[in-house]
Amino acid sequence: MTKPRLSAAIERISASQTTAMTDRATQLREQGIDIISLSVGEPDFATPPHVVAAMHAALDAGQTRYTPVGGTSAMKRAAALHFNRDLGVPASADTVTTSSGGKQSIFHALLATLGPGDEILIPAPWWVSYPGIARFTGATVVPLPTRPEDGYCISAEQLAEAITPRTRWLLINSPGNPTGGVYGAGELLALAEVLERHPHVMVLSDDIYAPLIYTGEPHATLPALRPDLADRVLTVSGVSKSHAMTGLRIGVATGPAWLIRAMERLQSQSSGNPCSISQAGAVAAFEGPQEFLADWREAFRRRRDLVTERINAIPGLSTPVPKGAFYCFVDAAPVIGGKVADDGALALHLLEHGIAVVAASAFGGDLCGIAGFRISFAASEAQLNEAIDRIEKGIAEL
Repeated sequence: MTKPRLSAAIERISASQTTAMTDRATQLREQGIDIISLSVGEPDFATPPHVVAAMHAALDAGQTRYTPVGGTSAMKRAAALHFNRDLGVPASADTVTTSSGGKQSIFHALLATLGPGDEILIPAPWWVSYPGIARFTGATVVPLPTRPEDGYCISAEQLAEAITPRTRWLLINSPGNPTGGVYGAGELLALAEVLERHPHVMVLSDDIYAPLIYTGEPHATLPALRPDLADRVLTVSGVSKSHAMTGLRIGVATGPAWLIRAMERLQSQSSGNPCSISQAGAVAAFEGPQEFLADWREAFRRRRDLVTERINAIPGLSTPVPKGAFYCFVDAAPVIGGKVADDGALALHLLEHGIAVVAASAFGGDLCGIAGFRISFAASEAQLNEAIDRIEKGIAEL
């Protein structure tokens, strides 16, 4: 047998630590061990009935064949409706593409535009997949560390200092994973002033958590605030977080037509079209009732308040109150260094106490001086209380 040989590209990335921890929690459960998993960002609500009904109807109608690579005409029209109505982003069916999840949209966009010698600016802490995808292309990741006292948002001055002639992208995630940071209109307009001076820099705006903002302010997007920059922005969204459709794998993106066509060309050689039945469900999600989202948001807000209050009451732990999404980014630096050498060891220690979380270092927390873990509060209040009881017990042992 010849020696296994992997490509240089695959050697530049590692498996997602969030999915790795979730998979480990699942394995332990299958062994009969009681594990509460707060490691994955997945709403615990049932997929809305009208979405399920639409997928049943699609199956009954035999819609199980190939569709166009970027989605059916109905899917693209529904996605355009979503971008215009919910995000204020100008879009039409010919500037929209559909993929098997927002992650695939991001992967294809970066793979279509980046290569060795290029740079991408990514605020840290970041979603674990952003730097991995960028490094796969051969590009250089330039971290932009943020601070909790700044709401985990970069400043215009920080952006201006980081841009070089090799910069191709700035990546913005608002509300953010893992911090719940939210860029308001004023902050985005300040960034826009910098971007205006650097026309070679594009913006990838990941707005997947847009329905989950707790500030009372409307969701702000760069293309809506500065239409003159819209042809340099790729906006990514989907139905996973908003409609509890994570396993159905539908992501949507809108941006300049040349980039959308390039993404579809790449998708035609990778996965082909997204699932036809899932597309029918996503059409119903975007075109159907939206009122339930307010109830879901209020439930998440209550859970956020519960988790932050209880975490901040545990000696050695602290977390700011997130403005959006459903994560708390917990600093546990005071308890690290004795029995646990780093936050990876701390996450394993907590797993022994029946609670699955993800180390802050997986999200670039170490670049920001944060050693701790991320909690997803997309779980029932009873589960969250029990989980924090276990965390408190585990921390007390340190």
